[in-house]
Amino acid sequence: MSTLKVAVIGCGTIASASHIKAYMANPEAEIKYFCDIIPSKADQAVAENGCGIAISDYKVALEDPEIDAVSICTPNHVHASISIDCMRAGKHVLCEKPAARTYEEALEMQKVQHETGMTLNIGVVNRFNTSVNLIKKMIADGELGELYHVYVSFRAHRSIPGLGGAFTTKAIAGGGALIDWGVHFLDIVMYCAGDPEPKTVSGQTFSKLGVDMQGYAYESMWAGPPNYEGTYDVDDSVTALIRTAGPTISMNGAWAQNIGEREMFIDFLGDKAGIRLQYGSSFKVYSSKDGVLLETSPSFRSVDMFQAEIDGFLSSIRTGEKLPSHIDTVILSSKIIQGIYDSSDAGREIAF
Repeated sequence: MSTLKVAVIGCGTIASASHIKAYMANPEAEIKYFCDIIPSKADQAVAENGCGIAISDYKVALEDPEIDAVSICTPNHVHASISIDCMRAGKHVLCEKPAARTYEEALEMQKVQHETGMTLNIGVVNRFNTSVNLIKKMIADGELGELYHVYVSFRAHRSIPGLGGAFTTKAIAGGGALIDWGVHFLDIVMYCAGDPEPKTVSGQTFSKLGVDMQGYAYESMWAGPPNYEGTYDVDDSVTALIRTAGPTISMNGAWAQNIGEREMFIDFLGDKAGIRLQYGSSFKVYSSKDGVLLETSPSFRSVDMFQAEIDGFLSSIRTGEKLPSHIDTVILSSKIIQGIYDSSDAGREIAF
């Protein structure tokens, strides 16, 4: 069996920490190109991994008939255009989350996927997380009874990334805390609940703490340092209520809030049992039997979700299997996120 030749487009944090390592660990993959518009980043990837060719124009890889697949690890504003170019060039695509800045852009990506028949998976990596998949099975098996509501919390004290940079510039990122953190939490809920069709959404986003960039106090800034000459026009917090064909979903999220606590969890509420998932970690099950209240902390071995994501992507290219991270499924999250932003702008509930 010949190896699948891959190009990694964008050699920043998510590429170097996750995508590249996972491809290097899979014997069926060979990275032929590392691409970045900052040439030194591509050069560094070649040097660190001992393979591949450094390029600054991704179209070089698209013109190479040997390339089977690409990972797109760029800022959000070029997700759609690069994905579309890749698919039209006959390349299979794994595009980092979010699919795009807007639902309209995501729909265009989906349209081209249908036209070309190439794989288009989105990097909603939690669909490959062991805890998440155990919870999904428990819900499907009826262990929670009727799943009627899910509460989502992704809140931190003062954690705006890279103030004044790409993360806080709407033209590049498409939004702030909602599209950056919220997409992961919302996608977990949709996946575990069986991807129910959204019906209505009422939401409000806020841009409060980061607007006065010079006056913004913080403990750390992982995508920093701050650029006080840059832009801050995105949401730093959000609240929303989503009605679906399954459970209702309520969320409370913030990159930055004036509460010195970090609360990153999802509560799945059923009439027989409930589950609290600590994001990226373990979960507890709460139930009762014969008048006794029960609390269970399952113990299990977890897989590396990024490795599982890349392995699944490569396998799907060979088999044609449609993974849970396929654009046809993940686009529901884009639809809901767009609905929250539209609801906030309009000051009213949005019906889909």
